[in-house]
Amino acid sequence: MRPPCGVVTLTTDFGIEDSYVGTMKGVGLRIFPEIRIVDITHHVAPTDVLEASLVLESSYPYFPVGAVHVAVVDPGVGTNRRPILVVAQDHYFVGPDNGTFTRILESGTVEAVFVIENPSLMLADISNTFHGRDVFAPAAAYVARGVAPSEFGRQVSDAVRVALPEPKIYANQLAGEVVYIDSFGNVITNISKKQFDENVGRRAVRIRLNGKVVDQVHRSYLEGPQGRLLALFGSSNLLELAVAGGRADRRIGAGKGDTVFVDVLDGEERPAGGFDY
Repeated sequence: MRPPCGVVTLTTDFGIEDSYVGTMKGVGLRIFPEIRIVDITHHVAPTDVLEASLVLESSYPYFPVGAVHVAVVDPGVGTNRRPILVVAQDHYFVGPDNGTFTRILESGTVEAVFVIENPSLMLADISNTFHGRDVFAPAAAYVARGVAPSEFGRQVSDAVRVALPEPKIYANQLAGEVVYIDSFGNVITNISKKQFDENVGRRAVRIRLNGKVVDQVHRSYLEGPQGRLLALFGSSNLLELAVAGGRADRRIGAGKGDTVFVDVLDGEERPAGGFDY
């Protein structure tokens, strides 16, 4: 178990128009004035646990070991769902036990999971609607300050996991789905570069989504003329569709959950200029 490094990250669906995020930071600073707080995003789609899981998975490895990652996308706030602290991957994860940490729990590196239930490590008054302020922000600050995870509560082995969408792999086709649309309108799927390389290799493909077809995979968003629909592997190493200088989500009419097909065209040459990644 790595000692905390004093960094706390925040991932929520709170937005930045209201005072919620600022209040959480204030709680953390009051407990541990030397804390360093980093915003990952506060624009996870409201109550979308799967999106929060994806954002967390793609961001936390770039932080120093010993960082504390708070993820609050919590449709079950005020119910009997548990607040938890997960120790894994040389990092600490704090949030509701609702599946947000599924990828972490399935990583094979979990050292321990604790229920956050020690009242001395929470605010004195716990609301039914804002555990980000009353439970999770204090827990993160105390971990960052050096309080041992075992001080928070009992250790458990039954943390909630949710079924995350995985692509279906056939002999000559990968069938995935759209899992995220970023603020640029890039349409991100759950087909990883590793899965693509293992099942497609250098063979020609046809990538289909909502009637739109792409037959090349490029290295960057601006390869080719402006307005061109293209496919590439983004910073998370997931297959995505983009428009050079535009928004792919509007061009395609795509939304989360839409099916994307990668058809392997056996016996065909790859298109000239394609597969440049």
